[in-house]
Amino acid sequence: MRIQEIFAKKKPVLSFEIFPPKRDSELKDIDETLAILSKLSPDFISVTFGAGGSSNNNKTIEIAKKIKHQYGIETLVHLTCSGYTKQEIDSFISILSENGIENILALRGDKNPNVLEKSDFQYASELTGYLNKSANFCIAGACYPECHPESKNRISEISHLKGKVDAGSDFLISQLFFENEFFYSFIENCRIAGINVPVTAGIMPVINKAQIERIVNLCGASLPNRFRKIINRYENEPTALFDAGMSYALSQVIDLLVNDVDGIHLYTMNNPIVAKRICEGIKNII
Repeated sequence: MRIQEIFAKKKPVLSFEIFPPKRDSELKDIDETLAILSKLSPDFISVTFGAGGSSNNNKTIEIAKKIKHQYGIETLVHLTCSGYTKQEIDSFISILSENGIENILALRGDKNPNVLEKSDFQYASELTGYLNKSANFCIAGACYPECHPESKNRISEISHLKGKVDAGSDFLISQLFFENEFFYSFIENCRIAGINVPVTAGIMPVINKAQIERIVNLCGASLPNRFRKIINRYENEPTALFDAGMSYALSQVIDLLVNDVDGIHLYTMNNPIVAKRICEGIKNII
């Protein structure tokens, strides 16, 4: 099923993100993770894609096939483009089509000094347009409530996002954020700009200090003062920080649901306990 059909039938849509393990020895762990996640009845599970030349790309496809055919859950495959030629992209989408996978998250991909960028695609909007014309997929796009780190300003951000949607994005998944007001303001800006596709809110429960520092450095998400207080208070108490981080994320999710968001997308970091805790907290709400 194309995920856009799910958004047309229900609200909110619940989804998870996982990533392929780096080592083959960890593939058993991903099986155990999927077994737990599937019992939580998500509407779809997305699988991240490695940078150009990464052997994890084959794992992405294998895991996506397993999600769809073994667990009966729709899957969304991330597809980056800056490190690939059109011929290589054609090869990927051919494999996905052959395996009945109908949904792609079109991404530029993070810049990696160890990966040579190709010239066929420079932006996710170019990949989106190419997929829209050359294949029959439901195409998702990424969006940034606090602006992409490379954006000049919010006006430029929304303008580029509108171009991505016009190129063929059927729905959008947001980068993580820790202050819901950023997301609400972003949605308002999108609707004013004529971006009317569903936008699902990306939430990542932060359960250790190293994780939050890495995330902030990568995506530039800002930390509200009330969240900084949690980190400062419990940074040397792992169990307490886990509980506090989960409670903070759950409060975000409940507030988003109350405000009638299109969907919740949980960045699970391959930790099924995280997803299970959130789902248990909203089982009578969603």
